[in-house]
Amino acid sequence: MTFRLGLIGAGNMAEAIARGALDRGVLPPGSLCAADPSPERLALFESFGVTPMADNAAVIAASQAVMLAVKPQVLPSLAADFAGLDRAGQTVISIMAGLGATKIEAVLGGPARVVRVMPNTPLMVGAGMSGVALGPHAQPGDDDLAMELFGACGQAVRVDEADLDAVTAVSGSGPAYLFYLAQAMEQAAADLGLSGPGRQLVTQTLLGSAQLLAQSGQAPAELRRKVTSPGGTTAAAVATLDDRNVLDAVVAALTAARDRSVELGQ
Repeated sequence: MTFRLGLIGAGNMAEAIARGALDRGVLPPGSLCAADPSPERLALFESFGVTPMADNAAVIAASQAVMLAVKPQVLPSLAADFAGLDRAGQTVISIMAGLGATKIEAVLGGPARVVRVMPNTPLMVGAGMSGVALGPHAQPGDDDLAMELFGACGQAVRVDEADLDAVTAVSGSGPAYLFYLAQAMEQAAADLGLSGPGRQLVTQTLLGSAQLLAQSGQAPAELRRKVTSPGGTTAAAVATLDDRNVLDAVVAALTAARDRSVELGQ
């Protein structure tokens, strides 16, 4: 085997992972290969140091670890490509949402060293949050490469596979919640006559607040309290949110996301 990591799929997430690995020295130049139906995508990957391969089977045959970076519904069509997988010696890293390691192993043809990862889209700007879990037949340390790869694109934490549905709800889908809030704040800014600088005001406020939360070491409730003077403008806004049970609605939304992740996995 020539390559440390082979990518099955050359989409945006795979691109972010490959670029992060090379730019941050997690993997040396010449240690990645990829296969994808799109010649244009393979040409792009080749331009920053990833070796294009003829097909998925070639990637599997040439790589110590293989990453499944395709949509879940594509997986069954890849079964024949994995006929040459060394299930005892090769690690398979999956970033497919909703597909448990046992189901992946069934498609691969039997027990395999599967590592599941639930990343999120900020991975594409080097600020991702990923949960990494060992499948039932993975060995201790099989997740080391995944931790390095996804840590190079943000942060990564080890979790039990049973917790990945919750990770999906909290951080996997999490960016959408923030974008939903940003959409509402932009709409309000426009309604209040700030259509010009509204996007900048909202974006920097959310970015700065996230940085403050990350760096202060204080709980969100405490940071919110420090902004909320009794009888002030923020207090009026928070009171409105409380009157409309927004906090309960957010908790219910994440629970619904978790439940849907479980359903998809079944």
